[in-house]
Amino acid sequence: MERQARGSGPTAIAGTSATRRAGEDRAEDMADQNRACRLRRRLGRADLRAVPETRRALRELLRGWGRPGRSETAELLASELVTNALVHTDDDAVLTATVSPSGLRVEVRDSAARRPRPRVPSADEATHGRGLVLVESLADTWGVRAQGGGKVVWFELGAGAA
Repeated sequence: MERQARGSGPTAIAGTSATRRAGEDRAEDMADQNRACRLRRRLGRADLRAVPETRRALRELLRGWGRPGRSETAELLASELVTNALVHTDDDAVLTATVSPSGLRVEVRDSAARRPRPRVPSADEATHGRGLVLVESLADTWGVRAQGGGKVVWFELGAGAA
């Protein structure tokens, strides 16, 4: 299923939500249940409307996934990575979220080679500087890797962890 969201590029959700043709055998149904679902979204340069739109798309992808509170944590952490990519770079970014029975991996790719670092915000930075501290605190694991001329910032959450 593919949708166009206002102000952003295409959103694609693939996997178990796809419509199945009648007559496919049980083995394919079992394989489909074990296949990961994926959300991929292009984020327009400096388009901060992408933050709540990404949260909504991720909420839809994660409906029924994980223990209570896990999808809300995923939304928060994804919105932090998306905001960082849109505020601190001069180009588009791409979010990819992959959910499987065991967990979730969210990646945000941008074109800036500069590696982000968690830092303790000062008192005069009311809402700035906390994003990666939240990711570091709430994600089961996270990291940054170079890709092309830019980077990918990612985090993972297990479905069962609290």
